[in-house]
Amino acid sequence: MENKTGKYFKYAFGEIVLVVIGILIALSINNWNSNRIQKQKEHLLLSSLNEEFKSNKIQLDSVITIHKYSMKSVEYIISRLPIKNIKFENLDSLSYHIYHLGTYYTFNPSGGVINSLINSSNVDIISNNDLRQLIIGWNDLVLDYQEEEIMARDIYINQLKPFEKKHFNYNSNPYKYLTDPRVDLSILQTLEFDNYVQDRQFALNNILDNSYGELDALIHTIDKIIELSEAKNND
Repeated sequence: MENKTGKYFKYAFGEIVLVVIGILIALSINNWNSNRIQKQKEHLLLSSLNEEFKSNKIQLDSVITIHKYSMKSVEYIISRLPIKNIKFENLDSLSYHIYHLGTYYTFNPSGGVINSLINSSNVDIISNNDLRQLIIGWNDLVLDYQEEEIMARDIYINQLKPFEKKHFNYNSNPYKYLTDPRVDLSILQTLEFDNYVQDRQFALNNILDNSYGELDALIHTIDKIIELSEAKNND
């Protein structure tokens, strides 16, 4: 009787072990499948993020190029100040640079993918901690940089543009700003004109001067997000 009982317990124990092993195998397969699905989702998100930030990099490069182009026009005009004798000035060049002095753009990055990540739990899918932190801090970084651009834009629209419309032939042709006979060229010799140019220089300097590191931080973050979201770095 005891022998039979012993065999029964051994059999029951073996059955329990097999059941436990089966459960563990099932859980392992389920976890593996969940991780595989999670990894696939991460790859899709990173691919979209990579494309978004490559586009943002192109836009930022273009905007900075335009700011630098405007600054060159400002520097040309400042090199002529104070204008003492209009007869000795090349009015075509002055007209051209006054036109381009006022060119302005702001960096408005695409944010569909990154905002979707930030505003949902999907950001937790990103396995790379460095990339996750860059994503979380992105919007604040953009706002810090945009402050200077928005201030420069507002100064131009509210103060400098009205000056241009009052004193120049506000025209889409950069060589016609000063050619209209109704333009009083003596305005070019005034302190008001000097201040108009210097105000624009100040606004552009705030964007391009990297004393506070905002522009460098923006460029570095874009480059780093592109690098860390490349498929070759997430296999």
